This record gives sequence, structure tokens and C-alpha cells, in this order.
Amino acid sequence: MQYICAKCGKKEEVSTRKAHCDCGGLWKLDFQPPKFDLSEVDREEWSQFRYRRFMALADESWREVSLGEGMTPVVRLDENVLLKMDYFMPTLSFKDRGAAVLVAHCKAIGVDSVVQDSSGNAGNAVAAYCAKAGIRCEIFVPEGTSPKKIDMIRAHGAVCTVVPGSRDHCADVCREKVEKEGVYYANHVYNPFFYEGTKTYLYEVYEQLGRLPRHLVIPVGNGTLFLGVMHALDELLAAGCIEKVPQIIALQSENCDPLLKAAEEGLDVPAAVSPTPTLAEGIAIGKPMRGEEILAYAKKYGVRFIHAPEEEILPARAYLARQGIYCEHTTAANYAAYLNYVKKVGPAPDCLITMCGAGLKSDH
Repeated sequence: MQYICAKCGKKEEVSTRKAHCDCGGLWKLDFQPPKFDLSEVDREEWSQFRYRRFMALADESWREVSLGEGMTPVVRLDENVLLKMDYFMPTLSFKDRGAAVLVAHCKAIGVDSVVQDSSGNAGNAVAAYCAKAGIRCEIFVPEGTSPKKIDMIRAHGAVCTVVPGSRDHCADVCREKVEKEGVYYANHVYNPFFYEGTKTYLYEVYEQLGRLPRHLVIPVGNGTLFLGVMHALDELLAAGCIEKVPQIIALQSENCDPLLKAAEEGLDVPAAVSPTPTLAEGIAIGKPMRGEEILAYAKKYGVRFIHAPEEEILPARAYLARQGIYCEHTTAANYAAYLNYVKKVGPAPDCLITMCGAGLKSDH
């Protein structure tokens, strides 16, 4: 198993401390799992690592890192909508899936200190798993991040540095430290081990339902869940578990939509946008670093992009809360986008929507 540069094709050992290739390209994993087979799932392991036979894991370090992430229920909202309750996680967001694998990798290769930038959830997840693993951690977040997310990061013993300006500027500041000081960049966008965790989202759905729903609503900012789902679809198709992919409905904030605009314009790279404030802070990414990869998958699998209307996010959150589902604003945007899709495109029966963040984290 090695890294391979998405830009120039150069290979590098996965033990490297380099955040990216010397040419500037991001790493992919040169890893081919065995064909997915439910009989190979370790049903005695009650975490996402029940699927470890199909995950890129260097050793057994995950056993020292796991907090029991994954295994989240699927519940029915109405006759057309199922909800995957991925905020039923140790740090109350789906980012625990990727963080558990990424930090296990850090543990396996002897990393003792990391930095990361985040809008909150990924940083909180990395901070928690670093605490479990005994790895020092600093998380950079943009101003305006939920105070409760910052409190959680600091509670795990991590340093939390609040950066004035946008989410994209926050990432630039963190990456500058990586380049100058050589500290390990445990980032959910740059490091492909993160996607080895997020792909378990779809493994679980397939195991729980014995099939995949006809429609999947996936939020897309940096694309950490989206790319994990795409990798899992590749694997399920190759194994013959499914004959065709569901209709993927990828949503972006109408105030920050470089991928949606690129798809509309037929571009292979994210469109240039000027983000404005949005309640959907978790997907407010103006310059997604893996945008070309996301758009390539969107073309490959006929993904449809849709806006989450800003004025519909709070009503969607209120409606879900009245059904007993108390989610954060970015998660409510998923349901708002689903309603917008039905309004503009038509019915989307048998639709699974991810509930990716808990409500208490964004009450500010």
C-alpha cells in the first residue's frame, strides 16, 4: 500500500510526513480492497472496524483508537425519506468515521503531534481521537465557529486557534504552519485515509437494509462524505453487490456553491465564487481542494447538484426537531435541499438523507 499523487502519479510510502506530493498534488491511496462480501464482516465488532477487511489499515492500531464510532441506525421520517443517524457518534458528527482511521494511521506510523483546520466537526473528531491515542493536537477554526464546538475541541486537550476571516483563509493559515514547521497535517481533505472511514457509511447502509436506497442526499463542502460514498459505490459495483448506483443528490449552500456552478457550466474544476455567510457552516468551502475529483465522480455517476435555500434551513431544522430529530444547521440544510429537489425536479422516493451533526453543537 502506497500513496500515489493525483497530479503527477509519483508514489510515496504511506509512512511519509509529507502533506502532499512535491509537485503540489494531493495523495490518493494505491490500495485495492478484496471484493466486498457481507460474510467477511466481523459481526462481533460493534464499530465501523467490523469492515476492516475492506479498509486500508496498516496494523491493529485502530484497537487503541476506536471510540465505538459507526453502527448508527437508519430511521424512517416518512413514506419517502429515511434518515441515517450519523450524529449518534462519540463527538456527535459523521466525521468520527474518518478521524478514527486517520488517527489510527498516525498512531501506526509513530506521529506524536498533528495540526488540522476545520469548521468545527472534523476538528472536534480529530481532537477526540488524538486524545484517545495520546497524540498532541492543534485545531485551527475560522471565526464564527460554534462556541460549543470550540469548547469540545479544548475539552479533549487540544489547542484550538481561532483564525479571523473565512474558512478558506483558516485553511491557508494552518497549511502555512505545516509547510514552515513540518508538523503532521491530519487533515480530512488532504489525507486519503480519512475516506477509508467515511466509506463505511455506505457499507453500513448496505448491511442494514440489504440494499441501497434509490436516492442518496449527500452534502458537499470539501467532499469528505461524498468521496467516501463514491469509493464505496465503486467497491460495491465491482463486487456485484449492486447493479447500478442510486441517484446521488449533492447539495451545496446557495451562498457557497463552487461545485454546483461548475456542474451547471460543464467545468472540470470548481467555479470561482465569492462565498457569503451561510447557516450551513459545515459546507461553506469556496475552494474545495479535491474539487476535480468530486466533479469527475459527479460526471461518472450522474450526480445531480441542488441548492439548500438559505431561508429554508431554519424551517427545515424546526420541522425535523418536531419529529424528534434535533440536528445542527448544516444537517438541516440536507433536508432543505431534499425539499428543494422535490420542488424543482420531482419526487425522490426511497431517499436516504444523512443526519451528520447534532443540534446542540450549533445553538449559537
